Formats: sequence, structure tokens, C-alpha cells
Amino acid sequence: MIDQYTSLDVAVFGLYFLILLVTGYIFNRRAKNTNDYFLGGNSMSIWTVSISVLATSQSAATFLGGPDQGYRGDLTYLSTNIAGFIAAFFVAKFLLPRFYALKAFTVYELLGSRFGDNAKYQAGLVYLFGRLFASGARLFMAAIAVAMILFGNVEPSSVAIAICIITVVGFAYTVYGGIRTVIYSDVVQCVIYVGAAVLVLFHLMNAIPLSTGEIINVLQTPAIDQASKLTFIDFSVDFTSSGVFNIWSILTGFVLLNIAAFGLDQDVTQRMLTCKDSKSATKALVSSIMMGIPIVLIFVCIGLLLFIFYQRPDIMAQAAGGAPIPEFEGQTVTIFMYYVLTSLPNGIKAVVTIGIVAAALSTLNSGLNSMSSVAVQDIYRGWFKKGIEVAEDKLVRVGRVTMGIVAIALGCVALLCYYWQQYTDTPLLAFALSVMVFSYSGLLGIYFTALFSERGTPGSIVTALIVGFAIPMLMQPYVQSLYLPEAWQFDLAFTWQLVVGTAVSTLICLSRKNSTQKITGKL
Repeated sequence: MIDQYTSLDVAVFGLYFLILLVTGYIFNRRAKNTNDYFLGGNSMSIWTVSISVLATSQSAATFLGGPDQGYRGDLTYLSTNIAGFIAAFFVAKFLLPRFYALKAFTVYELLGSRFGDNAKYQAGLVYLFGRLFASGARLFMAAIAVAMILFGNVEPSSVAIAICIITVVGFAYTVYGGIRTVIYSDVVQCVIYVGAAVLVLFHLMNAIPLSTGEIINVLQTPAIDQASKLTFIDFSVDFTSSGVFNIWSILTGFVLLNIAAFGLDQDVTQRMLTCKDSKSATKALVSSIMMGIPIVLIFVCIGLLLFIFYQRPDIMAQAAGGAPIPEFEGQTVTIFMYYVLTSLPNGIKAVVTIGIVAAALSTLNSGLNSMSSVAVQDIYRGWFKKGIEVAEDKLVRVGRVTMGIVAIALGCVALLCYYWQQYTDTPLLAFALSVMVFSYSGLLGIYFTALFSERGTPGSIVTALIVGFAIPMLMQPYVQSLYLPEAWQFDLAFTWQLVVGTAVSTLICLSRKNSTQKITGKL
């Protein structure tokens, strides 16, 4: 598909890569110590952090997953922001003040202060394992787009090459400057990919021969016996994966998912810890959620319009004027890229392609520094070098080496996610969210125990983390087929898997009494 680009497109690409070089040079000043490398010296502004949190939460998952969700489904994904605000209140009230009181580099230091250092190491390892899957899933989605650009298909070899390209570029862009570079680059990439999405939306609106009111009417009644694609809140009681975005799932599993994402996942929380205090971090978090609503709406609306563009030939025939009526050929996950490469005019096509590359880089950069910080602070410094003074410049060097190892591991997991998603045929947004459940279940259980009780022991924490991972794993359809007769196999949405896993993990932690006092707000 790369041969479809013209000299105008190449010129736009050149401008973008020039911007990358300039911003990379400006942002990549060498960090002098671990506080600078992992926390940006606690001097990052609220608006840059909020945009970085937004880019970290969205990136390639929203760029491809949003249109995929709109094309297949409706607007119910937007209602998950209800859970986001509830979770933000919880994180601001119970977690951020404690992190700042501890002057924590990672969120798992809080567990160390409550249950001892071993709990911190164990939680850090679980995070690293879970974040490899979560960031690997997003890297896989970014690779889909890049593979479509370069090769016009999503064959395994094409996706593998795309993964390698994104990984190498992202690592080179991030390795020296640390979290400060990641945050500033997130701002640049976010502006680019949101601008690209707005261009696509306007182009689609002009391509469909209907007024805005007529488009709304078509989406309200897309076909006989088909539900409205403008449904915002789904009150149906459905515990299966098809009901993952109903209100009951949002008020339970999605609240837990967002608490874990905002407060227990170093990938997002690290950005908030770069602010000067917990109040600034809270403002950054709430601002990112508010900014995310219209941005996600844009991407989902692109999918809704693509539904009309490809699934309503009776409407598109009115605009064809004798030209071929648009037809979609390929896998559903490629719907957005297929439109970009086959229907957008030159120039705009290049801008949107750049937006995809920007989302891809934001996807990778968001995980590299956070996993490196946990590996260095909680594992290397706290475990292997416990009680030994390690020079700051050496810790920074270890962080850079660790980042390289993480980049390689992410690439491998991204390729695994390719086969995983292909096997389950899960919509991209649901897939990106569901892979987080494996590490979040146990972490939520032990944090709830630590925050609101005086119970729990190092032994019960290990058990809770293992069980929290095992429960959702045993509920996966491809795992159920290994131990359950076909008649007994079931489909349970990942949000309810998280509810069950968290509940069991919490009970396991509470089953053992610890003489240590519970955490207070005056740490």
C-alpha cells in the first residue's frame, strides 16, 4: 500500500520526521539522577501531565479500536467515563496523598510500607508481567496500522516487521531523557493524532450524501431488527462479552478497572507522580478524563460513519455519480486503515498516516519508562541491591539497559497478541482492556486490604496475586476448552471476571491477620 503515496505525501512525512528529530533533541536532555529520569524532578505542569495521561490511556487502542467499536457497535463505550470519574475520586482520596507522603518512585512502595519489602517486589513483578500484556496489546494494534501502510495486509510477517520498526524507533526516542521526554512527546503525538482524526471525520461527513440530521436518523434505525447505533447507556442485564459495556458492568468492573489503571498501574500513575503534589496530580487526572470524552467520541463517530459508508450502498449510490460504490474487503479490525488507504485524498492520507505513527509511538513510550522504573526501583535497587549504596548515575544506566530489555519483551508479547486476538475475534477496544484483568485482580485485592483493614500477611499477598491472575485465565474460552466439557463452558465479560478475581483476592488477603497498623493518610 505504500506505493499509493505521492510526492505530496512524502513531503508531509518528511516534515513530521523533522519534527520528531527536533523535539527528540530538545526533550532528550540527559537525566542526572533517578528522580529526574523516573519522576521528572516532580516539576511537570498539570496540563502536560493531563495530556500525557490521556495519550497513555488512549493512543493506538483508541485510534483503531474506536472506529472498530463504532463500526461493530454503538456509543455505549463512552458511558465508561462514568466509571472513570468514580475511580478518579477514589484514587484522589485514598491513593495519591499516600504516594506523595511516601515520596514514592513507584506505586508499589506503598505496599512495602504496609506489608514489608517482599510485598513490594511481588507486586512489582506482577505489574511487569501484566503491563507486558497490556502494552503489548496496544503495540500489536499500532503494528496493524503500520503493516497496512507498508504492506497492505496484516499477515504475521507484515505485523512482525511493523512491530520491530515501532519498537526500535520508540526506544531510540525515549532511552536518554526518561519520563520528561515521554510526557512531552506524548503531548506532541496526541495533538497530531487527534488532528488527524478530525480530518478523517470531516472527510467522511462530506463523502456521505446526507445531512447531519439524516445521518442521525440512519444510525438510529440502521436496519430492520437492529438496535440503534446511537445507544449511549445500555440497561440490559447481560453478563457475557456482548454486554461488556452495559451500565451494570460499568458501575462494577469498569470502576475497578479504572481504579487499577489510574492508581495501581505504574504506567499511568507515574505520570501523575511527576506533578509537585497530590492536588496537582488530581487536577491532571480529572482533566485527562474530561478531555478524553470528546476525543473518544470523534473516533467512535468515525466508526459509525464508516458503517454507513460501507454497509449502506443504497445511500452511497446517491453520491457515486457512476463511480464504484465503496466496498470493504478485509478483516474488521482493519476497517479504519482500509478507508485511510483507499479513500482519502493525497496529503490528508499522509497526515492521517502520521497520526497513526504518532499513536504507535505514544503506545510504546508509555510503557517503556514505567516498566523500567519498577524494574530498577523495586526489583534491582530494592531486591538485588538491598542494603547496598548504588550511585545515581549507575541506576540511570541500569534503567536504560532495562528499557532495552523491556522493548524486546514488548515486541514478543505484541506478536503473541496478534494470534490471541485473531483466535478470539474480540473487538480491539475490548481486547485492549481485557488483557489488563490478569494483573489487576490480585493488585486490587491487596490494595483494598492494605487501605481499609489491619489484616493481610506477606504469605496471603502472594496467594492473592497468584489467584487473582489464575481466575480470569481459567475463564478464557481457549483455556476452558482444556478442562471443561463443551456443555459447561461459559462466556463471562472481562469486567465480571475482574469483579470475581478482585473479590476472591480480597477475601484471601483478609483471611490472615497482620499486627501491622493499617495505612493512614498521615504516612
